[in-house]
Amino acid sequence: MMIAVPIDDIKQDPDVAVSFGRAQSFYLYNAEDKSTRTIENAAAASAGGAGIQAAQLLVDHGVTAVVTPRCGKNAANILLAAGVKLLKGAPGLNAKANVALAANGELEELTAIHEGFHGH
Repeated sequence: MMIAVPIDDIKQDPDVAVSFGRAQSFYLYNAEDKSTRTIENAAAASAGGAGIQAAQLLVDHGVTAVVTPRCGKNAANILLAAGVKLLKGAPGLNAKANVALAANGELEELTAIHEGFHGH
């Protein structure tokens, strides 16, 4: 299982970003070998389609689950079509804590998908 969490800053214990597509980076956790790494989200500053581009980036990196507080419809469609699970992040916990919960099956499925933020 490869878990991704959107983050806005790269530090020891990164906070979860409030926006999936506009997050500066993604914190990745490989449950198989317990390794972690961070990848930049080049779509964060794009004029449009940030969620779609971010979703495709994660699919291309073999992500199987995304932990996020919210996700736009277009990004969710891409992730779900690729078999990626969408999990609702636990409020107030950083990315590492959310990954631990996800790896243990303790997070709920994210079902409240919004229309996305347009006009950025």
